[in-house]
Amino acid sequence: MRVIVQKYGGTSVGTPERIRAVAERVRRTRDRGRQVAVVVSAMGQTTDDLLRLAHQVSDQPPQRELDMLLSTGEQVSIALLAMALEALGVPAISLTGLQSGIITDDHHSGARIRSIKKERVERHLRDGRVAIVAGFQGVSNGYEITTLGRGGSDTTAAALAAALGAEACEIFTDVPGVFTADPRIVPRATKLDCISYEEMLELAGAGAQVLHPRSVEVAKNYRVPLWVLSGFEERSGTLVWEAKKLEKVVVTGATLNKGIAKVAICGVPDRPGVAARVFGALAREGINVRLIIQSVGQEKVTDISLVIGRSFLKQAVKILEGLRAGLKAREIQSDGSVAEVSIVGSGVAGTAGVASRMFRALARRRINIQLISSSEIRIACIVDAASGERALRAVHDEFQLYRLRRRLVAARPEARA
Repeated sequence: MRVIVQKYGGTSVGTPERIRAVAERVRRTRDRGRQVAVVVSAMGQTTDDLLRLAHQVSDQPPQRELDMLLSTGEQVSIALLAMALEALGVPAISLTGLQSGIITDDHHSGARIRSIKKERVERHLRDGRVAIVAGFQGVSNGYEITTLGRGGSDTTAAALAAALGAEACEIFTDVPGVFTADPRIVPRATKLDCISYEEMLELAGAGAQVLHPRSVEVAKNYRVPLWVLSGFEERSGTLVWEAKKLEKVVVTGATLNKGIAKVAICGVPDRPGVAARVFGALAREGINVRLIIQSVGQEKVTDISLVIGRSFLKQAVKILEGLRAGLKAREIQSDGSVAEVSIVGSGVAGTAGVASRMFRALARRRINIQLISSSEIRIACIVDAASGERALRAVHDEFQLYRLRRRLVAARPEARA
């Protein structure tokens, strides 16, 4: 079989008219000789509406019951899309995560896919049906319904494409592709024809919301070509693939993450075991630390600064305040009014002067850098949240990303049919 996996987000299926438009697009793909598996998100703001409903009946709804509730949103959209396809004369069947064989671990609200028992989906495809799979959900080995967290439908689609050996995974969104920066903040941002898995993974992890990081990771591990496409217009989109480095291109994109916070443990005696206690306590509560900086003073007293998701700030402060006396720390400081601006590119590590150019660009606009981190293909600066958008525009202009249009230079997969 020549299989294509297509994923449609909530805005793409937000109304009956849009669902019918998706059905037409799926029919056209099928008419071009492909078997199609479709992954669908909940309609529009359904997930947010269900969350509000849950909090109207409980201040702290149990995670298990939240998963049970939220999983119903995708069941509505897959059934409606199946009906729309049948009305066009296209055989289709809707499948929940359980019916699709998506097996996850048992972590509610943030489960990870362990395996996909693909036989049922493959059987429907061989029988000539479009298999419409509920995104964002699966089932644990204990037959508990689980959800994959925000953006989980992207991960469902990439994992299903890997399991089926699909030619490509097409992610239809409300944007026409991957841009050098968020065009709502940087009007001169340009759409990229192609971006490497590694660069896309860093951009997604740094706050670019076009793809979920786990979906890129799955695609990279199984060499699944990912296309990011508009759900509302016929445009070429962006291919995420094994792009080679362009020698004159140092920075591919820039991104801004406003959803972070900074916490500092000040005046901790510099002795073994401190970091283990701090990060062990945070990890047990599911708090992921994005950035760690430790500085040791002359009197063997250290300050440890952490960057975490802003939604975890109150919880993290409570945990660290509980540890403060035992650590003999002077105080716990927190700041929820920070943002992270990053540049990403395959040439970042191997090109002298990239970091200094970024820092100068921020300094010229009198933007103070609070913390700095770097990897092989990324440099990130923590700045005041009020300066975040100015910082993004500054680095985008500094590296003239508005001139960049990354063309396909890899041994690319088969072009979209």
